[in-house]
Amino acid sequence: MHTPHEPPFDEQRARVLLAQACAEAGLPDPAGARLLALGENAVFDLGAPAVVAKVARARKLAERTARELAVARWLDGVGIPVVRPADDLAEQPADGHPVSFWHRLAPAVRPTTAADLGPLLRALHLLPGPPVEARGQELPRRELLAPVERWLRSGGDALDPADVAFLLRRRDEQRAAMAELVPMLRTGVIHGDALPRNVHLGPHGPILLDLETVSDDLREHDLVVLSVSHHRYGLPEDDYLAFTRSYGWDVRDWAGYPVLRDAREVAGTAWLAQRVAGDPAALAEFRRRVASLRDADRSVRWYAF
Repeated sequence: MHTPHEPPFDEQRARVLLAQACAEAGLPDPAGARLLALGENAVFDLGAPAVVAKVARARKLAERTARELAVARWLDGVGIPVVRPADDLAEQPADGHPVSFWHRLAPAVRPTTAADLGPLLRALHLLPGPPVEARGQELPRRELLAPVERWLRSGGDALDPADVAFLLRRRDEQRAAMAELVPMLRTGVIHGDALPRNVHLGPHGPILLDLETVSDDLREHDLVVLSVSHHRYGLPEDDYLAFTRSYGWDVRDWAGYPVLRDAREVAGTAWLAQRVAGDPAALAEFRRRVASLRDADRSVRWYAF
């Protein structure tokens, strides 16, 4: 349930926070800003300033936002093509929500494919350790399941308590199983949410976006994401195989693959709980996903939001 001190985070609320942050940063009124994405962050193209703003959904994400900015500067410095912070604009909290500003990218030359992702991940995975330090701390582990309870709580009364309890049980089971995994690849720096939508294909090649989940953990985390896209979201087999060829390995050949796959599905279902309030389509999809997990039915197609 939302309290009077924490209004629901939707586009309207995000625009209020954006206006506050832009005023503090000396930017023009963003009334005409175009919403690009609404998930863990509301992402806006500000137009004339050639800047993109990311408004964090939760006040408690300030440390993660600061780390993302530090990671972006570090990766840019070691030659990984990434989206770059607008360093002349300081991070601006708005009513406690962190708001970060980024240089707008040049228009894409074509849509990104799964094959475009493989070489970027391989370059990232070849970076030597130790990982970048952010705010005096090393990169965290990829706590894939850590936000599950927060995401479910954000769904409020729209969610069936039995569904919430089921997902929390599955989270606990998967967390225990993940602790026993033996990786095939050397652990180190990973993106954490390695999807084609997080790659922009500009005139100078692919650029990695959305760096808030960059972590120090099993490289297999980054490779399971596309396999779930193939099995659940309809990514064609040829596209998935093009990705594995461009990276150089298929994570499905690893004994630990089913554990990370199942954990990713639990996390993806819980994430959708953020969208169900006032969105009947998101609520229907959430229920479909829970039902397919209960029935262990891997043939059920899921739809992205």
